[in-house]
Amino acid sequence: MGISSAMYSGVSGLNASGNAMSVIGNNISNSNTVGFKTSRTVFSDLLSSSISGSGGTSQVGRGVTTESVDNIFSQGTFQNTDSSTDLAVEGDGFFVLSQPSDGSRYYTRDGSFSFDSDGYLTSASGLRVQGQAYDSNGNLLGGAPSDIRVQSGSLVPGSTTSTITLTNNLDSGSTALATAPADINPADQSTYNFATGVQTYDTLGNAHTLTTYFAKDSGANNTWDWTVYDEGGNMVTDSASNGNSPLTYDSSGNLTGGSPATIPATTWSTGATNPQMTLNFSSTQYASTSQGISQNQNGYAPGTLSKTSIDSDGNVIATYSNGQQEKVASVALASFSNPEGLSKAGGNLYTQTTESGGAQTGVSGPQHGTIFTNSLEQSNVDLGTEFVNMITFERGYQANSKVITTVDQMMQSLLSLKQ
Repeated sequence: MGISSAMYSGVSGLNASGNAMSVIGNNISNSNTVGFKTSRTVFSDLLSSSISGSGGTSQVGRGVTTESVDNIFSQGTFQNTDSSTDLAVEGDGFFVLSQPSDGSRYYTRDGSFSFDSDGYLTSASGLRVQGQAYDSNGNLLGGAPSDIRVQSGSLVPGSTTSTITLTNNLDSGSTALATAPADINPADQSTYNFATGVQTYDTLGNAHTLTTYFAKDSGANNTWDWTVYDEGGNMVTDSASNGNSPLTYDSSGNLTGGSPATIPATTWSTGATNPQMTLNFSSTQYASTSQGISQNQNGYAPGTLSKTSIDSDGNVIATYSNGQQEKVASVALASFSNPEGLSKAGGNLYTQTTESGGAQTGVSGPQHGTIFTNSLEQSNVDLGTEFVNMITFERGYQANSKVITTVDQMMQSLLSLKQ
C-alpha cells in the first residue's frame, strides 16, 4: 500500500458523508409530510488490507461505505382535522391501498382519504383504500380486503312497522265518558278525553298516521276504553276487538291490564299492507293532565344516501335521509414482521419485500393498531436531531477532504525529492 490508498479512503469518506447529507436533506424536506417516516444512514468500514512487519501481520483500513439507510417507524404525533375521512393509526399498522388499473398493493401511514365521484374511498393519489365488507345483517365478512365503495344516490328500502309503543299519562280526574269503545267518535271531542297519533309505515314505505283515542269508562273504575283510527277516518281496531281489552289501573295509577294489544293486518288503498302490529301501552293514570310523553314505532320510509363518514372504530358508515345508518366496510390495516424491510415507492407509499415479509391484514384493534378519525399522523422527523447530524456529517466531510489535500501535499513532497 502507498499513500495513494489514504487518498481513496478519504474519497470513500466524502461519498459516505454525501449520502448521509442526502438522507438528512430528504428528512428535513419531508418534515411536514403526512405520515412520513424518517431515515438514518448506517456506515461500515471497508475490507482492510493486511501488511506484514516485524511485529507480525497488521490490517489497515480502506475507508468507509454506506451500509444501509434504515427507515425509522416511530409513532408520529396526531393533528386534528375537520374531515371524518382523515384517519391516523396508532401502532404498527399501515393502510392498504390498491391500484385500480392492475390491483397492485401499496401500504401507507398517510390517511388523508376522501370519496371520489364513483363512491370509492381513495388516497390523495387516487389509489383505492381497502377494507373488510359488512353483509346486509351487519356482520363483518372474511376474506381478502377489497375496495371500499359507497355509491352516491344509493337507496335503502323502508321497513314496515310491526311494533308501536305509546307512552302517556291519562288524568285520573277526567270525566267518565264512554261505556264501550263504540261510543268514541273522533269527530266529536265530547266522546273522548285524550288522543295521540303516531306515524307508521306500510310494506311500500308509505307513511300512515294512526291516532289512538282514549275515553274514561263510566261503567268501571280506573278503566279506559280506546280506539285506533287511520288518517282517513277509518276505525282500525279498539279495546273490544281482536282480543284486545280496556286499559286498567290500580289505586296507585299503575297499568295493570290491556297491554299489549293487537292491530290487525291492514290493506291500504295503494295496494300496500301492514301486517299485524303489536301496540304497547306504557301508560299511567295519575292526577295530572293527560299528555303524550312519547310515541315510538320501528318502521321507516325508504331513504337516499345523505352522508358518508368513518366512525372511531374505522367503520365506513352510510347515513340515509330516513335517519338509518348502515355499516359498509371496516378500513383494513396491514402489519409486517419487519416493517424496516419495506421499500419506499414514493407518494408516501411502501411496497412489501422479502425482507419485510408478507402483509398480515385485519381491522382496527390491538393486533394491527388503532384507527383514529378526524386525525392525520404527522412526520416523525425531529428537526433538532437532523440539524445536529447535519453538523456532524459536515465536519466529517471537511475532515475527509482534508485527508485528500494532505495526501496531495505528501505526494508533492515525494515528487520534489528528485529535484
